[in-house]
Amino acid sequence: MSFDRDALSQAIAAHGEVVRVVVVSAQGSTPRGPGTSMLVWSGGQQGTIGGGALEWEACAMARARLGAPPVTVTLPLGPAMNQCCGGTVTLALESFAEAPAEAPAYARPVSETAPNEPPLAISRALSAARNGSHPHDITHESGWLLEPMTTPRTPVWIWGAGHVGRALAATLAPLDTIALTWADTSADRFPEAPPVPPTIGDLPNLATTAPATAHHVILTYSHSLDFALCDTLLARPAASIGLIGSATKWARFRTRLAAAGHNPAQISRIQCPIGDPAHGKHPQAIAISTAAQLLSMLEKQATATKGDMTG
Repeated sequence: MSFDRDALSQAIAAHGEVVRVVVVSAQGSTPRGPGTSMLVWSGGQQGTIGGGALEWEACAMARARLGAPPVTVTLPLGPAMNQCCGGTVTLALESFAEAPAEAPAYARPVSETAPNEPPLAISRALSAARNGSHPHDITHESGWLLEPMTTPRTPVWIWGAGHVGRALAATLAPLDTIALTWADTSADRFPEAPPVPPTIGDLPNLATTAPATAHHVILTYSHSLDFALCDTLLARPAASIGLIGSATKWARFRTRLAAAGHNPAQISRIQCPIGDPAHGKHPQAIAISTAAQLLSMLEKQATATKGDMTG
């Protein structure tokens, strides 16, 4: 998790001064881990640190600190919150009237008792972030906090705004690790208040503009469009390609894709059906199992990448 400068800037522009609440450490059983954050302003909030009573108390503290210096508080969830988790969470609360400057990482004191100069652990983490020598995570030491300023969001493209597309978009849109693009052929196919701005146009042509690192989930209203997207995406790099459909549909698509010149190794890049058929065919069930499948894949890829960089 990282310091999302863009989200903070947008919140300040929309609501004025904002308090950012971030979990800087967590011991024992806690709702969320270090790096989890939310933004709080006088009339609302964005994001969640979880925990029900913990979040309610954190929001109240945050609103009371609008315009105040940063502070760090430690809350034992059992004794202080009467929660059954039993762990301990340390939160930093910072009020922002403007976002900090862009940088690989953001280091600053978050306690009134913090020394003027950053401790050695913070200095080393900041140097590592600047030179890119290894992945940098949140670091909290002696009242100082360092967070990576930028975390690349994984591009995920949803093709189709039907029942499953709507359910999947609503499931994935709140995740701050994903940059979601939701595309269909016309504006009237989207709900009145889509969770992300819709992308409208000729879908196969739009597919040629997707980044090579994008994950694709194809579930349009038309088998012809589905096939055209498969054909287009197989001809270019893609992180993954998922297709909604039955075994019969996939068998026909395999035959047609082979006839279009794609070899078996290329065709096997497409996963069909998406999700877990054992959960049923309800749009929400398909969306949930597809999202779970995608998140599991992303977690494995992130773990492998981190291992390669630190090995």
